[in-house]
Amino acid sequence: MQRRFDQLDDVWPAGLGRRLGAMLYDGLLVLAIWILITVLHVTFVRQVLGLGAEEVGAGVMQRFSLQLLLVTGAFLFFAFSWMRGGMTLGMQAWRLRVQTRSGNAITLRQSLVRYLVAWLSLAAFGLGYLWILFDTERRSWPDIASDTRVVVLPKASRR
Repeated sequence: MQRRFDQLDDVWPAGLGRRLGAMLYDGLLVLAIWILITVLHVTFVRQVLGLGAEEVGAGVMQRFSLQLLLVTGAFLFFAFSWMRGGMTLGMQAWRLRVQTRSGNAITLRQSLVRYLVAWLSLAAFGLGYLWILFDTERRSWPDIASDTRVVVLPKASRR
């Protein structure tokens, strides 16, 4: 069962600036995850497969397996964050949340669609994110393709 978020009346569509800020934060986190995965992969190749230092990364299967692990690791980071609480660490810092139109946490399928279309959006020189400037609902290509919304949360009240 999908988690239903609160504060649905107090949120508004996220603009490009906030999204880029969160993307920068999350990019640094993904970079750290990729470094860890690469270290573990090289360690596996050296210690378990017994290849010498000059042989690391020389084979097609070594490169393919590392690339697959990197893409999968990044997806797991985003999918877990989006499905659990609607936000990554970068999104938390910028008070952003991804949710369905009805205010629920997104599904695994929606996470996969968002992730894949995000790569396409970036590959198109960021056009998928610049689309926010032209869309009346401030939606990016990943939002449109996955039928989700990125919203800004109100500041927490101090008591």
